[in-house]
Order: sequence, then structure tokens, then C-alpha cells
Amino acid sequence: MSVKLLYFAWVREKAGKAEETVELPEKVKTVTDLMAWQKTRGPRFEAAFEQSNVIRTAIDQTHVAPDAAIADAREIAFFPPVTGG
Repeated sequence: MSVKLLYFAWVREKAGKAEETVELPEKVKTVTDLMAWQKTRGPRFEAAFEQSNVIRTAIDQTHVAPDAAIADAREIAFFPPVTGG
């Protein structure tokens, strides 16, 4: 499955890119699976997803839980929680 991945804020900085289109392995079925797979893609992605428990995810511009299925997703975005003041 081919999907566009978007990275924001410190996830983007650590990954070294704002977006990419990747072919996902068949075993990647959920957001949690995807973040675990990202960590195997090299040191930059390992660092970017080191704190995956705080990273928020949107599938096709809708916020989703970590156990959300990614089947038929066209775009998946990753971003850290936003704080304000």
C-alpha cells in the first residue's frame, strides 16, 4: 500500500523531511504498527518516533487513536501535542 506521510514540528525536524510517499509493508495495519515500522527505517526515524506515545496522528485529515486501522488511507500526518500559553 502506498501512502503519503506528513511530518510536523519536531517530528519533521528529527525525520529530516516534511513529507514523503512510501510503500508500507503488509504487516503494517494500524497507526501503532506504522510508528513501530518507522523506527526501523534508520537513526533519523528512530529518533523522530522515539516518543511515539505522545505523537498525534491524523488519517486523511481526521484525528485518530493509535489503534486506528490505516487501510485505504491516502495521507497520514504525525505531529507532537500542541501547547499554548
